[in-house]
This record gives sequence, structure tokens and C-alpha cells, in this order.
Amino acid sequence: MSREKDIYKVTLVGSAGNVALLTFKFIAGVLGHSSAMIADAVHSLSDFITDVIVLAFVHVSAKPQDVDHDYGHGKYETFASFIIGLALMAAATGIIVSGVTKLIDWAGGKQLAAPGWLALAAAVISIIVKEVLYRYTVLRGEKLESQALVANAWHHRSDALSSIGTAVGIGGAIILGNRWTVLDPLASVVVGGMLVKVSIQLLRSSVGELTESSLSTEIEKEIENIISSFPDVSEPHNLRTRRIGNRIAIEAHVRMDGNLPLTTAHDRATAIEERIRQHFGKQTHVTIHMEPVK
Repeated sequence: MSREKDIYKVTLVGSAGNVALLTFKFIAGVLGHSSAMIADAVHSLSDFITDVIVLAFVHVSAKPQDVDHDYGHGKYETFASFIIGLALMAAATGIIVSGVTKLIDWAGGKQLAAPGWLALAAAVISIIVKEVLYRYTVLRGEKLESQALVANAWHHRSDALSSIGTAVGIGGAIILGNRWTVLDPLASVVVGGMLVKVSIQLLRSSVGELTESSLSTEIEKEIENIISSFPDVSEPHNLRTRRIGNRIAIEAHVRMDGNLPLTTAHDRATAIEERIRQHFGKQTHVTIHMEPVK
């Protein structure tokens, strides 16, 4: 199975789970008089939307390089991660605003409707299903080296975490009685805060790639060590790195004896490039520039 088809399969499994959950949550939230559960349902809806985004952008990112895209289309997958982060941030903001509004009403003396057992049952089911989807998606995403899949996996995990907060709020409001119905909107605000944190992490990562940030110092050190492992090569410098979707691009200058034949220098550069690809993946873009030893 190709990488693109495998990503499709994983995403479609998540989509099926999201559709079932968001439908159940909306019904449970309305019938169970729970603002926290309705907020949770909105989060599941945002999950489904991001599934659609992943399916659309991964198809484009899988295209090979062409005349207009010398480095391929991998950035489209990064862009998908960015949109997922924005969608999650928007969902979190809506949840917080809704919860704060209800808290203000409660502080003003308004009696909030007590949630029902159906809403609590929906929260517990959501925790189980979303955690399973998270583990399945993140494992496949890491194996396929898909940033968009890993980002989508964290969307599943954030939904599971939000459902935990929802379950606590709904359960507390049910067990402790009408005086504690405020726990329901309070839980939705806490959930919203958790989602904001996750969305910021996703946005920071994707923005870094879209703005051509370098790879980590540790990875660049690995690259320099690989180059330096060749005995007739010295002084790796002008190292430039970046990520392009699920692969990386590396450019570096090295020094060799200036009296060596051109074919020898070329063969050595090719050997260095192959060694780097063996370490970081065969799709890695590598360019080694040879210079004479000063």
C-alpha cells in the first residue's frame, strides 16, 4: 500500500469515529442539558473538518516534483497541519467564550440546567473511543513520517482530554446537585484552555516549517558527524537544513585535497550524500559542495 493510501485509510477510520461521536454528543448534550457536552460535540466536529483537510492536502503533497515545484509538494502537508492548528484554536475559543458566558450568568444568580446521565455516558464513551483513535493514528503517523497525521492524532487526544474534563464537570453537577451545576460550564472552560495549549504547539511547529526554520541542533550535529566520518573530507561548513513535509533538505560545503581528480571528488560527494540518505531516508534532498583545502 502506498504512503498516500495508507494515510487515507488512517484518516478515514478517524473520520468515521468522529461522525459517530459528534452525532451522539450533540444529541446527548441537547437531551442531557449539558453545555460542556455540546462544547465537546463542537470539538468533535472540528476533528471531522480537519480529517477532510488532511485527505485533501495529503493528496496534493504526494505529487512528485515538477517544473514549478523543484522540491516537490511536501509543504502542502505542513500547510494542512497549520490549518488543523487554526481550526483547533477556533474551536477552543468558541468553547471558552460559551463557558465564560454561562459562568457570568450563574454569578448573576441565574439557575443553570442540571446535566443528565445521558451526557455523562456520552463523555465516557468519547474518552474511550478518542484515546483508541489517538494511539492508532499517532503510531501510523510516526511510521509514515506524516506530520499531518501526527497533528490529527493530537486532535484526537485533545478531544479525549476534553471529554475527561467534560465527564468530571457533568458527573460533579449530577452527583452534587443543583447547587453545583456551575461545574458543567466550568469544565468546558478548562477543556478550552487545554485545547488552546495543543493548538499553539501545532501552530508553532507548522509555522516553523513554513518559514524555513532549520532542523534542531542535535540533527545538524548528526549530519556533521556523518560528513566528518569520511577520512579524506574535512571542515564541513555552511550547513543549511530545512524540512519539506515528511522529508528534509540538506546543503553543506566540505573541503578536500585540491589536487585530486574531479571524478574522485565527485564520487566522494556522492558517497556522502548516499550515507546521509541512508540515515535520514531515501527521499532526503542532499547537496554537497566540494572546496579545496586552504
